[in-house]
Amino acid sequence: MTDIIDPLDLSRALIRCPSVTPEDAGALDVLEDALDRLGFACHRLTFSEAGTADVDNLYARIGDGAPNFCFAGHTDVVPAGDRAAWTHDPFAAEVTADRLYGRGAADMKSAIACFVAAASRFLARRGPGFGASISLMITGDEEGPAVNGTAKVLEWLKGRGEAIDACLVGEPTNQTALGEMIKIGRRGSLNGRLAVHGTQGHAAYPDLADNPIPRLIRMLAAIDGTPLDDGTDQFQPSTVTITSVDVGNPTSNVIPAQAHARFNVRFNDRHTAGDVETWLTERCAGVGGRFDLRVEVSGEAFLTPPGPLSDLVASAVKQVTGRTPELSTTGGTSDARFIKDHCPVVEFGITGETAHKVDENVAVSEVRALADIYQAVLDGFFAEAA
Repeated sequence: MTDIIDPLDLSRALIRCPSVTPEDAGALDVLEDALDRLGFACHRLTFSEAGTADVDNLYARIGDGAPNFCFAGHTDVVPAGDRAAWTHDPFAAEVTADRLYGRGAADMKSAIACFVAAASRFLARRGPGFGASISLMITGDEEGPAVNGTAKVLEWLKGRGEAIDACLVGEPTNQTALGEMIKIGRRGSLNGRLAVHGTQGHAAYPDLADNPIPRLIRMLAAIDGTPLDDGTDQFQPSTVTITSVDVGNPTSNVIPAQAHARFNVRFNDRHTAGDVETWLTERCAGVGGRFDLRVEVSGEAFLTPPGPLSDLVASAVKQVTGRTPELSTTGGTSDARFIKDHCPVVEFGITGETAHKVDENVAVSEVRALADIYQAVLDGFFAEAA
């Protein structure tokens, strides 16, 4: 008989592993043990790349038929920060007044525990020979550079000829109450570094120097003052956020040779990162003078159009919570940006109001409800696939 996994117990066991990126600290061992007991075939995958830490990942699957429904997420967490500021040890997984405290409670170890709990209930009722497949794709570097995690697991699967037909990512998608929001896409993200070059000189003789600071100010005004767009039916307007301006000049009577700025662009699906880079270059060039613009792209914008997968998850959410969730593309990036190239993907998880904060916590009742929602998703998906 298949074990029934308690989502709270497994959440606590995972939180007790201080798996701050890129360290695993035993989290995947805990998860693999639970999945082994359910009959999943588990593959531990360690990936490397020059300049980054090795990262341990887990892909687990039960069944060898199609379709393959995948739960995806990450066991790595951000640092606890000032541990003295916590009222509960960040890695003790204490439960007080129906709240589970600990780093990763919201983002996103509770969701991973709910994946496993839902699968255990489904398998207890249907048995392992239900004619299709359930899989879990769990990475260890989502909170970090995201180089040796989900993207490389997907490459590994492709090399094996193994397909995923639909995916649910368990990121915390709700702000204040479980059932508010499903993510059906994400904006793209581009980080820019702008260096404007001039000629150093004495502040008393500006005509003998070339001050880069006024040009930098005008360039930033050019890229910040004109919106890229006014949004789409599914996406909010693209935004430019200036995050740093730095001259590094300790002397008031010297005109510096360079001035630097950093900014982030969150862009919707009317643009590609290449389009945004071209737009930025043109805006800066319009000011004139010498400059260097370097960009780093975290991910392109993408959308899983409303349809069978989002309908299925929304139905499960309403069944359990009574709420009709908003279909949204707000927020930052997630590993769904890699998965979208392989299959339809949506995101739904716990309330994330305290994610990354001191005293990160979730309601125990929400953990249990989330497991119920994931169970309803599996029931609905494989009923439709039957």
